[in-house]
Amino acid sequence: MQSIVLVLVLLAGLVMLPFGLPGLWVMAGAVLIDAALPGHVAGLWLGVALAVVAGLAEVVEFVLAGRFARRYGGSRRAGWGAIIGSLVGAVVGVPVPAVGSMVGAFVGAFAGALVAEFTLRARLGPAARVATGALLGRVVAVAMKVGVGCAVIVWVVLALILGKSS
Repeated sequence: MQSIVLVLVLLAGLVMLPFGLPGLWVMAGAVLIDAALPGHVAGLWLGVALAVVAGLAEVVEFVLAGRFARRYGGSRRAGWGAIIGSLVGAVVGVPVPAVGSMVGAFVGAFAGALVAEFTLRARLGPAARVATGALLGRVVAVAMKVGVGCAVIVWVVLALILGKSS
């Protein structure tokens, strides 16, 4: 029964990811909590490894917006604008139920890159192209996190099946 609950929580974490919610942290936390319970089905090292993976995915998520802004012709300033805009947008969007942080991060990446690039070049066309790149970077970041979430579920389920999670 405990393994079924663990897998259900992992699936709930996966569903959270496209909405900009901390699904990977929920997944890692569930495995760590399970490891602390008597009769655990997942081990402590698996939980620690998942927490490290979640942290790395968070870093990559915000860096991707900046990388895509640069790939679309943006300056270093636009890259940082996209990263900072993503963070600010995600925080500002939190009060909006379900999708606020995701939409906020998308809008923030676009606006941050747009403002940063526009203040450098003072031309809206190129700045909008760079901002579009930052927005695409956020979309790719969300897809990456969903992919990582799927890999986490496979990893945990295989560890449960093989009994090698301790």
